Amino acid sequence: MPQALEAEQDKVRHDNVARILVAAERLFRHYGYAKTTVADIAKDLGMSPANIYRFFASKVEIHQALCARMLNESLELARACAALPLSAEERLRRYSMNHYQYTVETMLDAEKVHEMVIVAIERDWQVVDQHIDQLQSIVRDIIAEGMANGEFTKGDPELASRCFGAATSALHHPQLVAQCIGKGNRASAEELTEFSIRALKA
Repeated sequence: MPQALEAEQDKVRHDNVARILVAAERLFRHYGYAKTTVADIAKDLGMSPANIYRFFASKVEIHQALCARMLNESLELARACAALPLSAEERLRRYSMNHYQYTVETMLDAEKVHEMVIVAIERDWQVVDQHIDQLQSIVRDIIAEGMANGEFTKGDPELASRCFGAATSALHHPQLVAQCIGKGNRASAEELTEFSIRALKA
């Protein structure tokens, strides 16, 4: 197959996949994941369900692709915070608060989005576990720098990153953010972040 033709076919496939994901996300947000079918997505795009199945084997696979995109955006956000020319303390602060804001804006802006994310978490896909490991690795490197330059008490950065992640996990989990953070006598996002950073200096 000529290279130009192969490239054109790849572009067409990429464009179709992108269109399907955009339509699916819009419908999941509006009607909810459970109530949206592949036929609904196809109708929205003016195509047959069979055409959708050329690119995705099921609604679950479409959902996985959407959640993988969210996780990738979250990972890029973490990398951007880690690369800032700031102190380790400030980079951790930005990491924690920016991810909290991302969770609020991306996963909780509507009840139907919340449902879509919860479905992903409950299925406990391996990609979610891998994502957590990748985030923890970024946090570990920031903490290791802080320990090396005297910002944080010297110790095991691997252990410290696990503890920091556990202490701030409520800020990045949509169910906990929706139900707990800053409500009543619960700690705010800022309070949890500052408490976790102070623990690294103890």
